[in-house]
Amino acid sequence: MTKEKIETSNWQGETKQTTIRLAKWTILWMLTLTIPAFGPALFWGENHLINSLAILLNVGVGIGMIIANIKHLNTLDELMKKIHLEAMGISLGVAVVGGIAYSMLDVTNIIPFDADISGLIILIALSYLVLVFVNFWRYK
Repeated sequence: MTKEKIETSNWQGETKQTTIRLAKWTILWMLTLTIPAFGPALFWGENHLINSLAILLNVGVGIGMIIANIKHLNTLDELMKKIHLEAMGISLGVAVVGGIAYSMLDVTNIIPFDADISGLIILIALSYLVLVFVNFWRYK
């Protein structure tokens, strides 16, 4: 093997490892999110101490997921970084503009239901997913 092939192989291995690590942290974060979401109704009621600890656990795992995401981004090549960072930047803008508009629709009673964070999360996730595919196709 040439030195270039070995370096490419090491880089691909590192990217695969960070992708797997990010997936594990994301799954763990989603699982810890279910604890404060369903625990009070199913197990311990309105015990503020347990609820606070469950939320702190979720935030701690969320910080681990953010760090895993940063490490993953640092293993990507320049084109993939550009694709993901552009998608993230636009998704952030969509989240701010869309979230404020969604909130204003609720405050002014234009929508007949309460604005819920889940709608905003879906908007962010879909915009990020679509933008990654659009950017990938655009930079092919």
